[in-house]
Amino acid sequence: MTEETVTPHYCIGCGAQIQTVDKTAAGYIPASALKKNLAAEDVYCQRCFRLRHYNEISDVRLSDDDFLRLLTQLSEADALIVNVIDIFDFNGSLIPGLHRFVGDNPVLLVGNKVDVLPKSVKRGKVKQWLQQQAHAAGLRPVDVLLTSAKNGYQLDELLQAIDHYRAGRDVYVVGVTNVGKSTLINRIIKQATGTQNLITTSRFPGTTLDKIEIPLADGQQLIDTPGIIHHQQMAHYLGQRDLKLVTPKKPIKPRTYQLDSGQTLFLGGVGRFDYEQGPHSGFTLYFDNNLYIHRTKLSNATDFYSRQLGKLLQPPRPKEVATLPALKRIQFTPEEKSDVVFAGLGWITVPAGATVSGWAPKGVAVTLRTALI
Repeated sequence: MTEETVTPHYCIGCGAQIQTVDKTAAGYIPASALKKNLAAEDVYCQRCFRLRHYNEISDVRLSDDDFLRLLTQLSEADALIVNVIDIFDFNGSLIPGLHRFVGDNPVLLVGNKVDVLPKSVKRGKVKQWLQQQAHAAGLRPVDVLLTSAKNGYQLDELLQAIDHYRAGRDVYVVGVTNVGKSTLINRIIKQATGTQNLITTSRFPGTTLDKIEIPLADGQQLIDTPGIIHHQQMAHYLGQRDLKLVTPKKPIKPRTYQLDSGQTLFLGGVGRFDYEQGPHSGFTLYFDNNLYIHRTKLSNATDFYSRQLGKLLQPPRPKEVATLPALKRIQFTPEEKSDVVFAGLGWITVPAGATVSGWAPKGVAVTLRTALI
């Protein structure tokens, strides 16, 4: 039995119970570091340690109970809600039920990772599309902005919009895991101060178990919240090495395939697209440039997948095959040009009237939406 089990310890920075098991959960600290810090009695979790010494905010994940508690806080607050979503994975990065909890608080929708969209895509059209998708999900944002936490695209415009719409109130920054929310927060801190080393621990007096409060010049707070788990994201079913193979970091180069009915495209080993019925047509794919695409006959697809998963069809790598859920099929016949979206992976634009099926690991959402491009 470990000492952690016998005598619980708590981070003096955020109050989370110290644990050495889950790097993504609150209170994590490497076991070796815990032994060193126990002697000094001042134990900081890894998240608070990085905040104190490097001014880096790292995400932690919320349990379902914590998620409900956070949403309740939003409904009780008088604040601007900045909802960060992943443009590349809009459906997978929506916070389930957010529109029911924001009350009368204004919501500023921020589309992150604009840098991975094809360069030919018009930004104005993307903003309009995001607005439409948000409305369809029940969210009514006061404005939509595009940014890139990676390269700081339009960060000044974002800061101006936040200052305008908050109207002297606090700001809550919310988002699901893997949307780049904490990277964006760190960008904002650096932009606002001019240097990462200017902000010290004393500037973060409101650090708590579930949020970090960053003082603003007028005495209000910019509140960074933990990343909320969206269980339909591909990220929850792949290891870190495999995830890097399907997560775009450079502008996507669309790939168009001319297909006849009865043909299948495999998206590595983590997705499948069947063209079941319709005339010879072009289908444009928007996935990471390095994701392997394999074309085969629909009649042979199931047998081919069972033989080649983890071999020709990667990711997943061979040792990750056993943990990947079986692929589940969803069929669509869109009435207009549409995207078949594989949450966290990408999408395929299909023509009106085509009968197609999208397959993804059970638990990962496959949905149909109005074409983005």
